[in-house]
Amino acid sequence: MSLTSADDDSGSEIRIPADIDWHRLDKSKFFFLGAALFSGVSAALYPIVVLKTRQQVSSTQVSCFKMSFSIMKYEGFRGFYRGFGTSLMGTIPARALYMGALEVTKSSVGTATVSLGFSDTTATAISNAAAGLSSAMAAQLVWTPVDVLSQRLMVQGYNDINGSKNVNPNVNFCRYRNGLDALRKILHADGPKGLYRGFGISILTYAPSNAVWWASYSVAHKLIWNGIGSSTCKKDENGGFRPDSRALVAVQGLSAAMASGASALITMPLDTIKTRLQVLDREENGVRKPSNVLQTVRNLVQEGGLAACYRGLGPRWASMAISATTMITTYEFLKQLSTKTQEPLTT
Repeated sequence: MSLTSADDDSGSEIRIPADIDWHRLDKSKFFFLGAALFSGVSAALYPIVVLKTRQQVSSTQVSCFKMSFSIMKYEGFRGFYRGFGTSLMGTIPARALYMGALEVTKSSVGTATVSLGFSDTTATAISNAAAGLSSAMAAQLVWTPVDVLSQRLMVQGYNDINGSKNVNPNVNFCRYRNGLDALRKILHADGPKGLYRGFGISILTYAPSNAVWWASYSVAHKLIWNGIGSSTCKKDENGGFRPDSRALVAVQGLSAAMASGASALITMPLDTIKTRLQVLDREENGVRKPSNVLQTVRNLVQEGGLAACYRGLGPRWASMAISATTMITTYEFLKQLSTKTQEPLTT
């Protein structure tokens, strides 16, 4: 038994819904609803991101439980949402850039690969990989400054966590009242380049990661459907099989989780280096200056070798798996909501 899209009329096959092309989307609805839906997802996952960030800048290994207990003890529930307002305001335009680049690239590359004679499976994998690469690069233009601002706010109060012995001496402890205050002080201290700390390594981290994720997702999606066959599908009037909505969501979620595992493991060291570049400083002749990649790597090796690069892996893995699962199901749902209404043909 094989797979076809819902637009295919051949019988005795599993008909999964056809991918909704960029040209079939109502753009205003797509971006407006996308901002609302993904803001909710970001709010739910933000505490995990705070935990990951604090673990990455810690000079010693601190468990998630101990870190969570300390945040609650010293800062209360609000400690898990430090910098959330700043992150949310930046995430909306970044997400719009991401989704726009993703859909435009996927549509144009998909059409080109099919015309070159590639099979549907190969064409889908190539178009998804190219779309993941371009969307990550476009979004980092906004996400990197947002990361710098929100992560500076996340680590405020860090000196209260587990006592001073675990505090990294290079953490920038400049106090910020809010995101605007952080923006003003960073621009005053480092200029515009201060907002783009770690931009290069962010591209190196997220662009390949997104390319691998989207390609893996498309392949896993087809493999899972081929594996389960028609057991979760209902027969339609044309003799084929259509999966019900619960099966669709389950397969999307499982495919997303599978695609996230390898991505988290492969890119974790780069993500740790990126976070430290954006948050930590170095001292040179009594003057605090931004860290560089070489010094950051040297410090990590001194603190614990390769294991130090994987501090925060648990929260990041959980965040990526949950985020990817909710993102892809929300994303597919968003595209369904944003599909243009077909105009009836007139004679």
